Amino acid sequence: MTTPTTSAPVLVLGCGPVGQTTALLLARWGLPVVVLDGRSERDVIGSKAICQQRDVLDVWDAVGVGAEVARRGVTWTTARTFHRDQELFSFQFADRGKSPFPPFVNISQCETEQLLDERISAEPLIEVRWGHRVTGIQQDESGVTAVCATEGGETSVQGSYVVACAGPRSDEIRAALGLTFEGETFDDHFLICDIRTDMPGWETERRFYFDPEWNPGRQVLIHPCPDSTFRIDWQVPPDFDLAAEEASGGLDRRIRQVIGDRPYEIAWKSVYRFHSRVVDRMRVGGVLVAGDAAHLVSPFGARGLNSGVLDAENAAWKIAFVLRGWAPESLLDSYHDERHAAALENIAVTGDTMRFLVPGTDEEAAHRLDVLERAATDPSARAQVDSGRLAEPFWYVDSPLTTPDERRPFPGRPARGDVPVPAPGVLVPDCPISVPGRPELVRLRQLARSGVTVLVGDDAALPSLPETLPADLPVAVHRISDLDAGPTLRDALGARPDEIWVLRPDGHVAAVLTRSADVAPAVARLLDRSVPSPVLA
Repeated sequence: MTTPTTSAPVLVLGCGPVGQTTALLLARWGLPVVVLDGRSERDVIGSKAICQQRDVLDVWDAVGVGAEVARRGVTWTTARTFHRDQELFSFQFADRGKSPFPPFVNISQCETEQLLDERISAEPLIEVRWGHRVTGIQQDESGVTAVCATEGGETSVQGSYVVACAGPRSDEIRAALGLTFEGETFDDHFLICDIRTDMPGWETERRFYFDPEWNPGRQVLIHPCPDSTFRIDWQVPPDFDLAAEEASGGLDRRIRQVIGDRPYEIAWKSVYRFHSRVVDRMRVGGVLVAGDAAHLVSPFGARGLNSGVLDAENAAWKIAFVLRGWAPESLLDSYHDERHAAALENIAVTGDTMRFLVPGTDEEAAHRLDVLERAATDPSARAQVDSGRLAEPFWYVDSPLTTPDERRPFPGRPARGDVPVPAPGVLVPDCPISVPGRPELVRLRQLARSGVTVLVGDDAALPSLPETLPADLPVAVHRISDLDAGPTLRDALGARPDEIWVLRPDGHVAAVLTRSADVAPAVARLLDRSVPSPVLA
């Protein structure tokens, strides 16, 4: 890769998993990074966000930790939902390709942060400054300056761009950027305990109980974690008092109603209220806002950290392409277009879940009870049961970077556990491939993350890219049959012999075309460059 066009580092505000991922991805593109965090050091309290989705593991694999996170975590492939003591349904998760990663891995956020820290410490392009609480952000034609409160007083750190991902308590940063953070806070509370115990048969399943006899009128969610640990979430009344519950022996009784008469140890416990909020803008000049600083959702569906990591990838490749001169600064506008739409989708999904879990009216409560009772025998009622639609990558079908294909109209949100059919805007399925000239077997997404990738069917003409594109732009053109002589790649894409597929640096499909002359405009569009007029082939 070439040397960046600026020596000023990109500033990353917050050293949680989203900030760590952002820093590593920027460094992967050869950019210097300074990470600023207001804490004096890493805190390791509680397991926090535990559920990591397959495509997030894939992003982490690009920075060298995905396989290790998967190895250390607990893999689960089945989600079961119960009403009282009767199982209503279970489902597994589709994979249209052949990903090396499981659908979900449960692992403590603290352990994930440790693995990311180890990678950061080995990366000379990344500097982490603890004890730097950002209190203001200033912007001018020279870049962005973060004003920080430190033990030694106020200091300023200058950068080319900023990715603000300092977590939910980013009030000062949002205020400095003039952002609103509208939404709602749910009244009911949730008790979360990490319990170390042995529960044979529960190690590879996520279980959700509506109205069990041991938490009448409310819900319980149980996730397996490493080291014989189980995360148990109880929905509890708004006036729930954890200290009083412990003192009375109620917490022990509550736990034993789930695990039975077996020894256990409480590794962590906390009580939460959940929020549903999103900023009005995710780009403010040279600042991109990501993760919990930009959006908050309830955890039923594991859409918090998972969506934040996908924010990080979207921000990182676009900042890199701008700084390297491969794309104009206007490309950064598409960060808001794409990730704000993803945040709204997550809020819609989790909002529906919370309204089903916590009905706001007697009518809503009666409807939920009717649905749950009918679901025991009625498949159509099961589809209405909402125990949390699990995290999935968003589809950028309406992005200004996506070239639509009328032959592949997007049918909308896929069925629970399924993934969209490959089409413009959709994350490409993964599968093993063999790149000519490389002795090792690689994966399609690894190839895609090297830049702009063009996949050409056997019956399509090889495209020519215009000289107006930067000479050092990382773009590669491959015959699909050269990457995989068999049907695996072709079937994963659903590709026809006359088609040309254009993939973005984050693996999303930018275009599916049938004329080689249309490839150059599609590549220009995904870079937000001026689109050259196609020449008839």
